[in-house]
Amino acid sequence: MFRNAKTIALAVLLAALCSRPGLGQGSPTTILRIVTENSVAYLGDISDVSRFATDPGIVNRGPSPRNFAKQVILADIVSVNGQPARGTLVFNIQQIILSPAPNAGEAVADITRNGVIDQIVEILKTDGTPVGTIMALGLTMGSPPPGSPLALIVANNAIVGGTGAFLGVRGQWGATTVRTPIRMSSMTEDPANRRRNGGGRNEYVLHVIPMSRPEVVITPNGPAVSHSNDFALVSTSRPAAAGEILSAFVTGLGPTVPGVDPGSPFPASPLAAVNSPVEVTVNGRPAEVLAAVGYPGTTDNYQVNFRVPTDTAKGTATVQVSAAWIAGSEVRIAIQ
Repeated sequence: MFRNAKTIALAVLLAALCSRPGLGQGSPTTILRIVTENSVAYLGDISDVSRFATDPGIVNRGPSPRNFAKQVILADIVSVNGQPARGTLVFNIQQIILSPAPNAGEAVADITRNGVIDQIVEILKTDGTPVGTIMALGLTMGSPPPGSPLALIVANNAIVGGTGAFLGVRGQWGATTVRTPIRMSSMTEDPANRRRNGGGRNEYVLHVIPMSRPEVVITPNGPAVSHSNDFALVSTSRPAAAGEILSAFVTGLGPTVPGVDPGSPFPASPLAAVNSPVEVTVNGRPAEVLAAVGYPGTTDNYQVNFRVPTDTAKGTATVQVSAAWIAGSEVRIAIQ
């Protein structure tokens, strides 16, 4: 389904790859709902560092200081937007209890918060392939900020960057309803046994503004979606068929395996496969993605082969591509 550049309909593909990304109806909002398990908060409740991470069992933490305590939260990522995933969540918290009506030992302030936090999620596919990292800074507990997703119930954190498929992201981050409370422990507990000892199950909601997103290229003759047998563009005169394999030419799918230096072209052999989860929907329904690779000789163009669902209705259909759960704009193609 991938052909040498000399055998492809060069005029069509070069027009596609040199044209602009599809603008559609505006960029969709990206919301990541990340579910974690085995979540444990390790409190810095002792001053003897030689005792850190030495107890193999479950440890009951000592009494929490009134204020200024440190703690680290570790958890395993198990899904993103309902799809199985892997990875790790790490929170580093400096407790600073802020309140307009503080108790003894708390800090007087105009806001109600419990601490200052930096937080990181590093997301992997289920096979262990790295997707990317998202980092945030902010304040724990209290009300979410204005304009945040309604699913957020606590915390006020700004997404300040990312790596991999999330390079350059911005946005906001908070927590939704607790499924199982985070297990509280001491920093004397050995975190090597965290999964065996167990912990909480929680969900975090990230409103992500990506630096780039997947977009189907738009040629002078329409979206760069072609019939895979001859790479002629899908059009009203050459519509696609339900069940047919099509090739979409897309920008913004991110890193590949094998990787290339930023700004360097993708190789022809071996083909550089997109390392993030890639999805295609037709009329909002999942299509089978057969392959997604960097187009040889280009720096940000990709070929995505997908099968039109067999029960797709005749007429005009919408096609949307996403990578790392970040969706691009819809384009429209003809179905016979």
